[in-house]
Amino acid sequence: MNSVFVMKKESIMIDVKLKLLPDARVPEYQSEHAAGADLYAALDGAVTVYPGDRVLVPTGIYMEIPPGYEAQVRPRSGLALKHGILLPNSPGTIDADYRGEVKIIVANMGKEPFLIEPGMRIAQMVFARAYQGRFEVVDVLQETTRNEGGFGHTGL
Repeated sequence: MNSVFVMKKESIMIDVKLKLLPDARVPEYQSEHAAGADLYAALDGAVTVYPGDRVLVPTGIYMEIPPGYEAQVRPRSGLALKHGILLPNSPGTIDADYRGEVKIIVANMGKEPFLIEPGMRIAQMVFARAYQGRFEVVDVLQETTRNEGGFGHTGL
């Protein structure tokens, strides 16, 4: 007998308040189960990003994120694969208490100049729960099998 499991659609929503400049667009999810909402370039005119260069791209968006959450800004996979367009601080974090304009650091790691046009989808934004650590200074840490084994310590 074949069993069919139907999972109940579960979406977790948080309320995010936006203030928009006149040339800004509300972030958009491109599919029903997309984790990231696309962010759009709010530019007066096109900007060329030359290979090896980086630019700061405004989105025209100001946000109020609920306490206990962050917004993570990430590259769009198609731009990364086709043009070498990356976000060097990815994922970039937008803290819940930040109220300035969301701007995206865009780097061209490709071989050709890349043109960012007004209204272009340049990055995606994912919301995540953000925990703060409670720090305790101690003299000794509990030992583990790994201990101080760092980068590449387990081989290839």
